[in-house]
Amino acid sequence: MLRFLSLLSLFTLFLSCGSPAPEAATATDDTVVTATDVAAAPTAMPKDQVEHTTEANPEVIDAEKMPAPDVKPKTQSPAPKPEKKPAPKATKPGAVAAATSPAPSGPVSAPAPAPKTETLAPPSPTPTTSSAPAVQPPREAPTTEAPTTDTEEETAAKPDHSPFNALLNKYVNSAGNVNYAGLKKDEAKLDAYLKDLSANSPQSDWSRNESMAFWINAYNANTLKLILKNYPVKSITDLHGGKPWDVKWVNIGGKTYSLNNIEHDIIRPRYKDARIHFAVNCAAASCPPLPNKAFTAANLNSLLESRTKSFIRNANYNTIADGEVKVSKIFDWYGEDFGDLKKYLNKYAATEIATDADIKFKDYNWALNKQ
Repeated sequence: MLRFLSLLSLFTLFLSCGSPAPEAATATDDTVVTATDVAAAPTAMPKDQVEHTTEANPEVIDAEKMPAPDVKPKTQSPAPKPEKKPAPKATKPGAVAAATSPAPSGPVSAPAPAPKTETLAPPSPTPTTSSAPAVQPPREAPTTEAPTTDTEEETAAKPDHSPFNALLNKYVNSAGNVNYAGLKKDEAKLDAYLKDLSANSPQSDWSRNESMAFWINAYNANTLKLILKNYPVKSITDLHGGKPWDVKWVNIGGKTYSLNNIEHDIIRPRYKDARIHFAVNCAAASCPPLPNKAFTAANLNSLLESRTKSFIRNANYNTIADGEVKVSKIFDWYGEDFGDLKKYLNKYAATEIATDADIKFKDYNWALNKQ
């Protein structure tokens, strides 16, 4: 009876309240939740705001729950990189060792030995009959011809001074005077020697004595030629307005020199030896005598020394006595080459010059040094 009454009361309650609201939801503990209760909970975040973060309001997004959009690209980017690296590296270096070395210099040095071994390898194998003979003959030919060519060039690069030596010995006396009339008849021999000098100028591999002897002979031989071209002549100063040493007409090694170029631009500054003033001859009577032999690499030093000593002690050129010292004008013109003149003269003079002695200079005789 009580059960029937309870059911009846529930039925009457249902009729009085009407049908339930569609927004109502039932909780897990059977508690009824209405629409007003849902509206009263503002802190609950809709689910779509978490899943679709790019469209959500930044003010209500929880940063910890947001999915990071850069994570996936980062994990995917390393994957293509290793695939791209090995492809170009494997094709560029030919040797495997080049890829192994970490330093940048490794790949550069590794390919270098590879082509060397490849270029040396073709001549050795004999299976290819057509290529082997084609490569070997050209290599053998230059190898055998190269030494002979070099030897010929070396001998041809150094002129023979013996023809000039023979002319000097024949036409120059012990006093240094020249038989120009007789030498004029043998002018062709002098021309041949000058041609030899012109074609074979000093090279970088020549010794100091070889090149120095060359330039002294070139100066003396061309001075003789200048006189022969204008012979008979009373003085070298009668030529070219009194300045024959400034005229450029001497051809050596494809270059044109003046006599002054040879003496003052080559011999003096290059070799810095004051004794050369007693070796080069200007075809004048007061000039240090022309030796009756040619200079060579073998006799250069001894001939320079003897010519210097004989000139300083020759009374025709210098007067060195106790009461008087009067020397050649050459010592005045080229004083910078001799330095302390008294000290230099005392090295070769027969009579020592006193420290307080006064040195004077003689007048220069420009008459031709002829016999």
